[in-house]
Amino acid sequence: MKLQILVPYHDEPVSMIKNLLDSIAIQVKVDFSEIGVIIVSDGHFDAFDRFCEWTDLTNAYPFFIEIYEKSHEGVSAARNFALDHATAEYIMFADADDMFYKVNGLWTIVREINKGFDAMISQFYEEWKHPDTGEFFFVEHKADSVFVHGKVYRLQYLKENGIQWNNALTIHEDSYFNTLATNLSTNCKYLQNGFWLWRYNENSVCRHDKKYLLKTYINMIDSNEALIEEFLRREMEDKASFYSSLMILEAYYNMNKADWINEDNAEYRNATEKRLSEYFHKYEFLWNKCPEPERMKISEALRARNIKEGMLFESIGFPEWLQHIKSLAE
Repeated sequence: MKLQILVPYHDEPVSMIKNLLDSIAIQVKVDFSEIGVIIVSDGHFDAFDRFCEWTDLTNAYPFFIEIYEKSHEGVSAARNFALDHATAEYIMFADADDMFYKVNGLWTIVREINKGFDAMISQFYEEWKHPDTGEFFFVEHKADSVFVHGKVYRLQYLKENGIQWNNALTIHEDSYFNTLATNLSTNCKYLQNGFWLWRYNENSVCRHDKKYLLKTYINMIDSNEALIEEFLRREMEDKASFYSSLMILEAYYNMNKADWINEDNAEYRNATEKRLSEYFHKYEFLWNKCPEPERMKISEALRARNIKEGMLFESIGFPEWLQHIKSLAE
């Protein structure tokens, strides 16, 4: 088998995941005997009749679908379970509310698989709904290495290098896995023509809660810390230095955005800054090891991106902000 698509299932309606399976079924120029789907329920198949509904659904498609149920441990553990049961040459992860948006998407993936790679990052689209008009629009993600969407990996590469999801991470968990997987190989590919859509889901907390990032930035720091520890465990201090410096600088520019400066969100800012202070004191030695020219390059790229995302001017200079962060742990 060439490719298996691994899908963690929480409590989404069958109609939602049917959209994903339908988008696979209409792919052109594909031998479906080379394609498989693994769906892992994270402890949510409670009724036998619902399981039967899924069983009937899987029989309706030209590709092989495997369904597993496991105890509830979170999305990372569900993906690891699917990874352990995968047998194809290559795998890709999908969420239940994802889908192909081009009918030649699978053909594109198989074409690149035939050329060979360890990891492939592709452009993908994110669907949003305008809060005032209700109209849908799309956000383009180019060469994104954070989100799970549109990534394909060679299974044996992951196994040989012991690359798995961190079961302790259930929020911002994909940045850990994707960053690790794309940094342990020189055989990575970036595909500019996208084929994947991250659909808008009304029930997704990261879509309907405008303060989601404010509330979960601490989880993002946790994810980065897990990544740093893994790099250090693998004696890759240069990578640990780069990504810890990236975390500090990214936090600085994010906290210069209006939402973070708004006094109504002071509780989230204070809690995040305290967590950042603990983080910086733990990894200050890595910050000091990162060459100044590299830090400047990171900073320039992040500043340009954050200006596009709505940051106007920094309300506080970086040296002053860093001193403030450091003082919180004293």
